[in-house]
Amino acid sequence: MGKKALLAVVAVLTFFAGAGTTSALAATAEENYRFYCAQCHGLEGRGDGPNATENQPVSPRDHTSAKEMEKLTDEDIINSITDGGTATSKSSLMPPFGKTLSRSEISELKGLLRKLCKCKGKWLGRQGVLLKKRSDGKYLRQSGLDT
Repeated sequence: MGKKALLAVVAVLTFFAGAGTTSALAATAEENYRFYCAQCHGLEGRGDGPNATENQPVSPRDHTSAKEMEKLTDEDIINSITDGGTATSKSSLMPPFGKTLSRSEISELKGLLRKLCKCKGKWLGRQGVLLKKRSDGKYLRQSGLDT
């Protein structure tokens, strides 16, 4: 009877130890977005989550807006998620998730945001020249990061 009880305790502890680890690693970008982002940005990413109120000094970004999202490089998005809004001169209400989410999870969230806006955003070319995709599919050189 003592061995059975001990085996039962070990089985239960193993299950719970493994369950906590597995669930954290198994979170998809969609699950992370729903848990960490949707409170402000909304379930569909429109900036209309339950915490997005008129009392906020700035409205949460609409992640479905290609016009707004294409202004951001992938690095801008990753930095915003990793270091929070203040790190990218945006809202101080957006917390940093760099110690909460892995680099891989943050990269996957960036990919989800690109999927929501159906845009690729601006990017830096090989020479560090800012390029922006035009409607005809060609890229236009721009003089600075603030355009």
